[in-house]
Amino acid sequence: MHTIRTLALAVTVGLFVFASQAGAADQKVTLMLGGKFCEFYPEAIQTALQKVDGVKSVDLKSMKGHAVVQVEADKVRPGQLTDAVNAVKGDGWHCKAEVMK
Repeated sequence: MHTIRTLALAVTVGLFVFASQAGAADQKVTLMLGGKFCEFYPEAIQTALQKVDGVKSVDLKSMKGHAVVQVEADKVRPGQLTDAVNAVKGDGWHCKAEVMK
């Protein structure tokens, strides 16, 4: 019985360590948003950012005029995020993003 408990404890600790390491690779990048009428097209911004490989989530609501993007740090460079937003354009409007330092 003692061996089963020890094994169960070892598996639990191992899963906890693995989950902690997986989360450590995530990073938040905050982008300041601007551009002509960009604030009226949040869906276009969110869609553009979510298409970047390695983006896990996009939050456009917690900071007005900003996008808080959760990414896999080893897959995404901040420049990829700004490029994605800067490519969002429509008829008479465009978006621009800068990485907040």
